[in-house]
Amino acid sequence: MLNSYIRFAVCHSTPSSHGGHYLLLRGFMKELEERIAQQGTVKPGNVLKVDAFLNHQCDVELFDHMGAAWAEHFKGKNIDKILTIEASGIGIACVAARYFGNVPVVFAKKAQSINLDGDQYTTTVYSFTKQKEFPVIVSKRYLNEGDHVLLIDDFLANGKALQGLIELCHKAGATVEGIGIAVEKGFQGGGDHLREAGYDVDSLAIVESMDPENGSIVFRS
Repeated sequence: MLNSYIRFAVCHSTPSSHGGHYLLLRGFMKELEERIAQQGTVKPGNVLKVDAFLNHQCDVELFDHMGAAWAEHFKGKNIDKILTIEASGIGIACVAARYFGNVPVVFAKKAQSINLDGDQYTTTVYSFTKQKEFPVIVSKRYLNEGDHVLLIDDFLANGKALQGLIELCHKAGATVEGIGIAVEKGFQGGGDHLREAGYDVDSLAIVESMDPENGSIVFRS
């Protein structure tokens, strides 16, 4: 049924300025929803486990489709750097960068290490998944005044991690041109708050609700 829906999204026409290319990208979004529905697991505490293809075992072809979708959404914007946060966003961001002229990908680190030297931009964010605060650190060598940044991450729940990345960009004098998200948990409100604040958030799959009792997942239409 879901495969048929993807074929319908790709092959049938709807009013759109992007024509067939738009339809192809909508199909990529339905592809992600299909994978979530088939291989995702709903856990207690509003946890959605998608490690079979997104953040433990990585489906690189799916990542490629996601990069194509974001490139279409953000086309015309002057993006010269992609910023993500370790660890799950790194693979997605690197594949997506191929669609933005192979711009550099910078990932914020969550802990100090001997490899982090020199001046740094730092802040602290709360992790919904790990239920604790952690530092977010980027070297000042790799995030600069005048950079035009696309933020990319695998999940968006309450938006705390993205707010931390936005804060680092503001400290550096960089401009956040947009935010690309693989899976947004719409019922937790983080994405809507960022949109209300004026950020261009493109989430390829938005989960409206999910139930750990029966494993059901409902996507925003």
